[in-house]
Amino acid sequence: MALSGQLSRLGKQSAIYGLGGLVSRILAVLLLPLYTRYLSKGDYGEIETLIAVVIVLTIVLRFGISSAFFRFYFDADDHDSRRLVLRTSFWFTMTMATLGLVLVVALAAPISDWLFGDPDSANLVRASAVALWANMNYEQMTSLFRVEERPVAFVIASLTNVVLTIGGTVLLVVVLEKGPLGVIVGNFIGTLIVYLALLGYRREQLGLQMDRGLLRRMNHFGMPLVPSALFLWTTNFSDRFFLVKLTDTGEVGLYSVGVRIASAMVLLLTAFRAAWPAFAFSIKSDEEAKRTYAWVLTYLVVLSTWVATALALLSPWLVDWLTDPEFSSASRVVGPLAFAAVSFAGFIVISIGIGRAKRTQFNWVITGAAAAVNVTLNLALIPIYGMMGAAIATVAAYTVMFAGMAFWAQRIFPCPYQWRRVLTAAAVGVALATLGKVVGAGLPLCVGLIVLYPVALLPVGFYLPAERKKLRSLVARA
Repeated sequence: MALSGQLSRLGKQSAIYGLGGLVSRILAVLLLPLYTRYLSKGDYGEIETLIAVVIVLTIVLRFGISSAFFRFYFDADDHDSRRLVLRTSFWFTMTMATLGLVLVVALAAPISDWLFGDPDSANLVRASAVALWANMNYEQMTSLFRVEERPVAFVIASLTNVVLTIGGTVLLVVVLEKGPLGVIVGNFIGTLIVYLALLGYRREQLGLQMDRGLLRRMNHFGMPLVPSALFLWTTNFSDRFFLVKLTDTGEVGLYSVGVRIASAMVLLLTAFRAAWPAFAFSIKSDEEAKRTYAWVLTYLVVLSTWVATALALLSPWLVDWLTDPEFSSASRVVGPLAFAAVSFAGFIVISIGIGRAKRTQFNWVITGAAAAVNVTLNLALIPIYGMMGAAIATVAAYTVMFAGMAFWAQRIFPCPYQWRRVLTAAAVGVALATLGKVVGAGLPLCVGLIVLYPVALLPVGFYLPAERKKLRSLVARA
């Protein structure tokens, strides 16, 4: 397939996945007024901390099976082989999720005491255990839509989940006044209902079958990704724990609001990540894959930088519009976190070459180095700068991770990435956001700087001749 066709295919699939993510993120942001009205900063901090714990347990209990599922599914040559990959992944995930549920429920009180200094939040921990079980199984089930390249079906399942989740959360928090417990329970109600519906829909594909030899090969591929994923989690979420221990849960609450505003970047990356593995592995020719991956990196960095620039410049107004006045200082961390996500976007693209070559054994070295940078800077900066120190640590860690993966992946699966253009696109966005902050720009000027981004790429020589010609054609039509 021609390059333009490949990019168009990826773009369409990402856009459809993004539709589901867009509704989900919009509703999540719109729930901020509800959370900040009915929950204290401490309540909100406890919820975010438990979400982080669930993510860690999910990484450990999966043993890398979710990543192996995509790679081995496209390695299979026929329908029966692919169904065996599906069944082996499904039953392994079910077993490990159930083990996690039992252990966390049994240890709820000591876990609560370790996290929050008292056992009174044990019921929150137990509810989080149910959320762990539901999310692990739901994500494995919906992964089948992704390998089948059926983004519409995936989005329908996701939107149904979101609607049920929002309804359950509002009922439990606003009507029944269940506080943080209502938030956690409300967040897995929709997931459980949709998962049960998908079990019925997929019943003919989910026979009781597991191939131990296949599972060993999948674990051999996926297991090295577990420490890598844990280090990545450390970079993503350990700042909440450091903020809890070195400041207080109120500071975690403020930081979490900033993270939620910056999650518009997560929307973009979630849409891309949903489409990317199946798309990238489905390209049979290595040469075609290398060429496609290079262009994907350039255009994804441009798009993600533009979004990060907008979030950085508009953050004071977004926080004021969506939260109570006591949360206004959360806007300070939005910009750094948004630009950190640009580096993560690049990391997602470049790391696919490692998976394609099945050389995952040393990914943990790169993510481990980034995690070490993150932990060191959190310890050094949070006592002095609070949540802003955590944001700086996140930026530094993601930068290290992107640079490290760029170096290693190019040795394993070299691609003709357009490094000058990638760095130029990112630098222009940072410069515009910095300019707006330095001059204390009002809302109209900030909007102007955001619109200026694609134009500002012109004098620095970003565009290729064919791209300039295309842009002139678009301007003429407008």
